[in-house]
Amino acid sequence: MLMILFSCLLFLSACSESPAAGTSAEPTKAAQAGAKKTIKFSSANDIGPLNPHMYAPNQMFAQNMVYESLVKYADGKVLPHLAEKWEVSGDGKEYTFFLRKDVKFSDGSPFNADIVVKNVKAVLANKQRHSWLELINQIQDAVKTDEYTVKIKLANAYYPMLQELSLIRPLRFLGEAGFPDNGKTSENIKAPIGTGPWVLTDYKMNEYAEFSRNENYWGEKPKADKIRVAVIPDGESRVLAFEKGDLDVIYGDGSISLDSFKYLKESGKYVAATSSPLFTKSIALNTNKGPLKDITVRKAIEYAFNKKSVIDNVFYGTDKQADTLFPPNFPYSNVKLTPYTYDAGKAAKLLDEAGWVLPAKKEFREKDGNVLELELSFDSANNVHKAIAEVLQGDLRKIGVNVKLIGEESQLFGQRQTSGNFHMIFSDTFGIPYDPHAMVSSMRVPSHADYQAQAGLSMKKELDQKIEEALLSTDEKKRQELYDYILTTLHEQAVYLPISYGTNLTVYHKNIKGVQFGQMNSEIPFEKMDKE
Repeated sequence: MLMILFSCLLFLSACSESPAAGTSAEPTKAAQAGAKKTIKFSSANDIGPLNPHMYAPNQMFAQNMVYESLVKYADGKVLPHLAEKWEVSGDGKEYTFFLRKDVKFSDGSPFNADIVVKNVKAVLANKQRHSWLELINQIQDAVKTDEYTVKIKLANAYYPMLQELSLIRPLRFLGEAGFPDNGKTSENIKAPIGTGPWVLTDYKMNEYAEFSRNENYWGEKPKADKIRVAVIPDGESRVLAFEKGDLDVIYGDGSISLDSFKYLKESGKYVAATSSPLFTKSIALNTNKGPLKDITVRKAIEYAFNKKSVIDNVFYGTDKQADTLFPPNFPYSNVKLTPYTYDAGKAAKLLDEAGWVLPAKKEFREKDGNVLELELSFDSANNVHKAIAEVLQGDLRKIGVNVKLIGEESQLFGQRQTSGNFHMIFSDTFGIPYDPHAMVSSMRVPSHADYQAQAGLSMKKELDQKIEEALLSTDEKKRQELYDYILTTLHEQAVYLPISYGTNLTVYHKNIKGVQFGQMNSEIPFEKMDKE
């Protein structure tokens, strides 16, 4: 008996010892196969309540992980998604959508005509909040035809109908159990229940959010098991976390400084990539505030900004210079416009003509005893905007303009855009598939910086009327003429300072595979990512 006991103790001791010299302590392939694959990511802001029908503080990339649309935008085309197909009436006012029959929400509940109608009606009940998007103004009703068929009725034929149905918000679908008791998603939701590839399974506000694979997903399942999103507001802290291995992927415009991107790329330790142009980085000049009420001052700013220097020395060539609000290859955007080329001498002359003179031995111009001082507002979480702001500040200083930089956290920055309390403010375009139709539509609504920036234009009322005509026109030639007027007017009135045709950047560790760029600026295809 003693011999048997002694033998057992030897066996247990051997099992508990470290691996012998020359053997690996790493998990076997079999163990690795059973381990959960978690992709570690970060965001500058908390993901928000993930209400599919609302805006900030809801983060678009996270809404896109959980919720889906009837149709999908890819490679310049609108494709079937939750709807297998659709039919359009002869007058263009009715769209009949035939829904997939194999879709369930993440809680197992059915996706059908009833829930589509309920979601559409919930959005329409909050129409004023969504009035920036003309589609919501045009939808009159959503009607169930049978269990898997829905008819959406419009007031007028609306050419961007399908493109705007593909947007990340507000027309995506919340499961029945996620609705509040009163059915009003304008206030809150009970839980983020969607049909998308991911489910929110762990969350601590302002610290992290963890998404798990939706096992009920009707499409191709995600490669990874989980996506963990840490809240890291500061770009340099994000870089340090990445280098330590606490993050697997950095993704998105402004997520880190371009100096940091260059450093990580040139280190050779990681994979780095740049997307094709997706949107326009732009600054809106407030025509209704202070010195910028004068078009001559606005034009002086256009000529004073050395964009080429920004492209070469700030972007390191990752973006292309923008001289117009939308790239010429975007729909209806190939309009003949004369660029404001860099000419500091011409800018100074324009300020002289406007009565802003530079007194002897003074750095900044004055008029009627007032110093020419402007504020430039940006989101402090956007590392790229901050770098651009500093360059513009330096360029305008050269012609005697004092620029005060105001960097604020996202919510305060958004409030400034809405209130119109700014001289100059970053106002990037939305990108494909929003531009130009959804972007110009938003210019008519006070909740957007674009409306506020244009409020001082003498032709503002006519401009808004032309925008509505363009959106509702069924005549292609007439529509192009209207866009010509809109884009020419905004350019000649120097309302926007286009900077570059913006790209998304990504850097990731070499054991991460399948990293791709989304079709939309705020879309991150986490479902394609894998981890070795």
